[in-house]
Amino acid sequence: MENNDRIKKLVLGILVLCVGMVFLAGCGSVQEKDSAETEETASAGKEEHKIQIGLTVDSFVIERWIRDRDVFVATARELGADVNVQDAGADAEEQISQIEYFISKQVDVIVVIARDCGVLSDVVQKAQNAGIPVISYDRMINNANTDFYISFDNRKVGEIMAQALIDAIPQGGDIFMIQGSSSDNNVKMLKEGFDDTLEDTNLNVVYEANCDGWTAELAVGYVEEALEKYPHVKGIMCGNDDIASQVVQVLAENQLAGNVVVIGQDGDLAACQRIVEGTQYMTAFKSIEDLAREAAKYAVEIGSGREASELEGVTEKVNDGTYDIPSKVLDPIAVTRENIDEVIIDGGFHRRDEVYLNAEYN
Repeated sequence: MENNDRIKKLVLGILVLCVGMVFLAGCGSVQEKDSAETEETASAGKEEHKIQIGLTVDSFVIERWIRDRDVFVATARELGADVNVQDAGADAEEQISQIEYFISKQVDVIVVIARDCGVLSDVVQKAQNAGIPVISYDRMINNANTDFYISFDNRKVGEIMAQALIDAIPQGGDIFMIQGSSSDNNVKMLKEGFDDTLEDTNLNVVYEANCDGWTAELAVGYVEEALEKYPHVKGIMCGNDDIASQVVQVLAENQLAGNVVVIGQDGDLAACQRIVEGTQYMTAFKSIEDLAREAAKYAVEIGSGREASELEGVTEKVNDGTYDIPSKVLDPIAVTRENIDEVIIDGGFHRRDEVYLNAEYN
């Protein structure tokens, strides 16, 4: 009887020991599972992180910036990035505040279409001190050492503008220059190309003015003043197509529209309409879609931590007044009545019925 009791106790002890071992093994399994799930969750969190891009735009009053924004945002989203777009409303102080907002949001990269290229260097430095790279889009931010610059060859824009006037006015004569903002580095580069191309020709620049802040309405007063002094003007170079619209309006009021050669840049719809109507001779067209797509791709890569100078296609540098900035520069195209169908319409930039709204098709 005593032996039976001992055997029962022994068996019971073995059972308790086995149950304990199974329990401990189960706990270890749960711990391993929890650990695996934690690692998997962390890994998924890393994979789900989207590059955050802050984009601040001078103003959407100018038609082309709307196109830039739409293509830029769409491309960035295709690449898995999010874009926070801010409209500076043509206010440099507001743009500074927007960049500071992006810094506080700890975005991965800031893209700036500058309102005033000369006042942003301090806030750019602030962003870079916070570890956020900054890209100058279309307009170089002066003396700021931004991480990247992407634009068109603005010197070449000036060259093709001057050549258009040379071709259209072979007899020579007086011309006006109604330029963009004096604080915009692009305007300076454009002027260099324009002046150098006109050198040793029979075209004479007799009047120059700048529409500071790219305020196109200022062109009205400038052209009226210039016409009083030089009523026999042959051509007018306009800083962009928005300025050209104001210039053509003044010419029309003086019965001169179509008799004075007007050139601009950007390929705005209204400018293309004027070209086929005969009141504007040329627009220096820049493929905004190409620029915006390229800029978005570079922004995503730079926001991912890559150095601009290491990226494919970044083969040159442009000076911002103090520093040489890694840059991507695209070429402009001179668009006149002769090639507007091929470049603008066939290229999908504007529809034929829009361009020829007030004129007959070719």
